[in-house]
Amino acid sequence: MNIPSKYEPKKIEDKWYAYWLEHQYFKSLPDDREPYTIVIPPPNVTGILHMGHMLNNTLQDVLIRRARLLGKNACWVPGMDHASIATEAKVVAKLKEEGILKSDLSREEFLEHAWDWTNTYGGVILEQLKKLGCSCDWDRTKFTMDDDMSASVIKVFVDLHKKGLIYKGYRMVNWDPEAKTTLSDEEVIYEEKQGQLYYLNYAIEGSKDSLTIATTRPETILGDTAICIHPDDERFNHLHGKNAIVPVCNRVIPIILDDYVDMEFGTGCLKVTPAHDENDWKLGEKHGLETIDIFQEDATLNSHGLHYQGKDRFIVRKEIVKELEKLGALAKVEAYTNKVGTSERTKAVIEPRLLDQWFLKMEDLVQPALKAVLDTQEVRFFPKKFENTYRFWMENIRDWNISRQLWWGQQIPVFYYGNGADHVVAENAEDALKLAREKSGNSVLRLKDLRQDEDVLDTWFSSWLWPISVFGGILEPDNKEVNYYYPTNDLVTGPDIIFFWVARMIVAGYEFRNNRPFENVYFTGLVRDKERRKMSKQLGNSPDALKLMENYGADGVRVGLMLSAAAGNDLLFDESLCQQGKNFANKIWNAFRLVKGWEVSKQSQPEAAALGVAWYEAKFNETLVEIEDHFSKYRISDALMAIYKLIWDDFCSWFLEIVKPAYQQPIDEVTYGQVISLFEKNLKILHPFMPFLSEEVWQCMADRTPEEALVVSSWPEMSPVNSKLLSEFTYTTEVISSIRTIRKEKNIPMKEALNLESLNPQEVSSRWDAVIIKLANIEAIKVISKAPEGAISFRVKSNEYFVPVTGAIDVAAEIKKIQDELTYTRGFLKSVAKKLSNERFVNNAPEQVVAMEKKKAMDAEEKIETLEKSLAGLGES
Repeated sequence: MNIPSKYEPKKIEDKWYAYWLEHQYFKSLPDDREPYTIVIPPPNVTGILHMGHMLNNTLQDVLIRRARLLGKNACWVPGMDHASIATEAKVVAKLKEEGILKSDLSREEFLEHAWDWTNTYGGVILEQLKKLGCSCDWDRTKFTMDDDMSASVIKVFVDLHKKGLIYKGYRMVNWDPEAKTTLSDEEVIYEEKQGQLYYLNYAIEGSKDSLTIATTRPETILGDTAICIHPDDERFNHLHGKNAIVPVCNRVIPIILDDYVDMEFGTGCLKVTPAHDENDWKLGEKHGLETIDIFQEDATLNSHGLHYQGKDRFIVRKEIVKELEKLGALAKVEAYTNKVGTSERTKAVIEPRLLDQWFLKMEDLVQPALKAVLDTQEVRFFPKKFENTYRFWMENIRDWNISRQLWWGQQIPVFYYGNGADHVVAENAEDALKLAREKSGNSVLRLKDLRQDEDVLDTWFSSWLWPISVFGGILEPDNKEVNYYYPTNDLVTGPDIIFFWVARMIVAGYEFRNNRPFENVYFTGLVRDKERRKMSKQLGNSPDALKLMENYGADGVRVGLMLSAAAGNDLLFDESLCQQGKNFANKIWNAFRLVKGWEVSKQSQPEAAALGVAWYEAKFNETLVEIEDHFSKYRISDALMAIYKLIWDDFCSWFLEIVKPAYQQPIDEVTYGQVISLFEKNLKILHPFMPFLSEEVWQCMADRTPEEALVVSSWPEMSPVNSKLLSEFTYTTEVISSIRTIRKEKNIPMKEALNLESLNPQEVSSRWDAVIIKLANIEAIKVISKAPEGAISFRVKSNEYFVPVTGAIDVAAEIKKIQDELTYTRGFLKSVAKKLSNERFVNNAPEQVVAMEKKKAMDAEEKIETLEKSLAGLGES
């Protein structure tokens, strides 16, 4: 067959992916085999492929392809998350471009636009994952807004409400003024920011006195309803029972006493703004203070903001400081660093806000999940260090705010009737009507008398069910699919969503199925650039994933990512890694072209070839044991590195050189068959990492039926490792490398045959002579009893070898070179000996440092002995 001179990934990737899909190799149905199941961390429907996705999904594909080769029923479920906040923002922005405001639409009209957008733009990322080679069962693709997935979410809400675990509470929540919705505590990222601390003077009513408070948010004084001082703070005893006057708005507010105040912080006086700070709200509840909310939902000021009404909070901050200064109420301003909560999704600064919200009680729910990871190890984390992060969060869990003030998502199944305070919880309006009639005793209530809660559920409230709901396990808890595939085996995800998703899935698994959702969690690191910065669009340091695959091939990119992707450690991405992956693909391709280019004939197998085959089989078995160990510990990049070294160093650099026939000579059919067999074994262990290249080479090696495709072949079986053979070969390579070094240093061409003499060798098998003769171009190997003259010597372990080179080199120049090296080495030994004779050094230096110096001395003595013998061999005493 005509094999192209270069490996061209563009030409073969689409071909083999289409072939795999056509023959349904990725499809999985329950059968008698052991299942191996992965559910994809569903990317946002708005998403496009970035480096994090590439790393995460390459790892999943490696695991799923290996499981398939191991004969398991491999099932990888793909899907997407509806991403309430991100998707709604995209739809609102698109409508705005068309001159339509969300407020102009009914809920139903808006959802029509949202579905249109999702159907038009959503799901791009799944097609991009196919380019990467991901072997998902695409027939199982799920979307968290699919009818059955939404029904699962609603059913769970109703069940948890019946158990008394869901309740409505008027609480201080995290408000995202850009997305105009609440966020859970886990969706708030606290960033250290340089700000300012403003010292403001409040006049004391009926007095010329004043007090000073310190605040980072002067705009919120318009919502102040008290000043709080510590009851034991003697500085302010004269203020007990008095009132203060808020600057600008001139509101008279009480001065209250509470030991919550830290007397050492700031001025010791605390402004209390119950509507805009959680601790202030608690103080307000305790002391019966008025609550004045000064913000609208977009964080502009409302009518309580007086002449600042309609202006953004940050603009007001600048303007009110100027006004306070004019009024003489600004005492001073200091630079101040504090942690500011920002939205994980929109990056907007979070505003604390009081709202009626639905909450899920978490304290009791998390207990089985806590035990599963930390006590019974039913769920194992790789790396284990993330157990501490998990423990901290789970042991300090707060109730989960599951309400979101959005329209895109599962609408909360709470139905109000009557005066609006009465409500029922039901999976649909018809069931709600029955319950409302029973609860109210009003049999003439109609559907139009019910009003469903406007909010939707947090997106994570759907994705926490993902490993169960994708198999229908919520709606039909005893169905064949969920009983077969659940619990799943491995979850591959980033540590940044350990709270949002991983922990909650474990909670859901035990609550709804009394079983773990997965056995192992492999945490990838974050992909960063060479300067250790997180990759992001804003920084412009995130390469185009599709362009990378176009330039280096999908396999090249997969290898480039994996070679530096140790579990849980950040990956410092450099495009040269992809070039390394591409070079590896070319190396394998060229090895294949070399082998297929050999002419085969019936002849006896050379001794060197037989030994080479035996050695490589032993080396392969040794590496296979190492690979299995790496996989068992989820050191996936280490497994690839072991394969990389095996193929590049052992197979290409040594094995093929040993078995390669002489120039323009045929290879014997026995050796050829063994080479093909070993090459195929290489392809099997390589396939999970480089699926396209390995399938192409596999199919080019022989005519294969669809049943014989590499993707569904079998993982090599482990065999005993012949350690003696491996040890002998390592010794042999040192001999060959030493002879090659002599050739290089002395400019002796490879085509010029040399003789090799061995001085009474100990524990060396002569059966490897054939390999040495072939790879070092040695005419003969002779055992001698006395060191010869006119020869260059080298040592391998305790054995000394000589290469007679009298006619091949300038003896005088060689003698001078050795003498110079001998002089330097003697001087070096002298300096080391001087250090070791210093008692202070030996007694005070760390033990390992002294041991290192002793080793240097020993090595120098051995080198001097070898150099002296080389001089003697060249006739110089």
